[in-house]
Amino acid sequence: MPPPNTPASSDSPPPGSVNINSLSVPQLRALQTRLSSELEHLTTSHAKLRAAQLKFKDCVRSINEGVIGSQKKGTDGKDDILVPLTSSLYVKGKLADREKVLVDVGTGFYVEKTASKAIEFYEDKVKGLETNLTELEKIVQTKSQQQRLFEDALRQKLLAEGAGSSATASAGAG
Repeated sequence: MPPPNTPASSDSPPPGSVNINSLSVPQLRALQTRLSSELEHLTTSHAKLRAAQLKFKDCVRSINEGVIGSQKKGTDGKDDILVPLTSSLYVKGKLADREKVLVDVGTGFYVEKTASKAIEFYEDKVKGLETNLTELEKIVQTKSQQQRLFEDALRQKLLAEGAGSSATASAGAG
């Protein structure tokens, strides 16, 4: 008997796993459909996370160029700014205070922060999303590999059934 905490055999599959070659064609199709919908959902989530990350980066850029000012862009020391109402509609505005900004911390709550603290807040959000995106990409790769395995197993099953039915048909004709 093997000692505790050591596997009995390195060839044994993990508990709860199923040999995909033992599954029927309808079961393989069902699993393939489920994996496809999971991949679609994960891909959509990835796109949404990437969009959120870009918005946070845009916030950092807006603070750097609009509030703090940039000599290259000619905004250094100017109080006139364009305030975005939508992604394509801007109105003229004046900065009342270059030291403090309102930061959207989620669910419609805004907190007053210094420009440097606001940049730090948004950069932390960008880093956190980058970590999540990396993890999500790994999951998508794993699911894609699983889907390819199911597709290969399904193709082999269909070919085997096709070969078996043609052999039966030719044996019955002779």
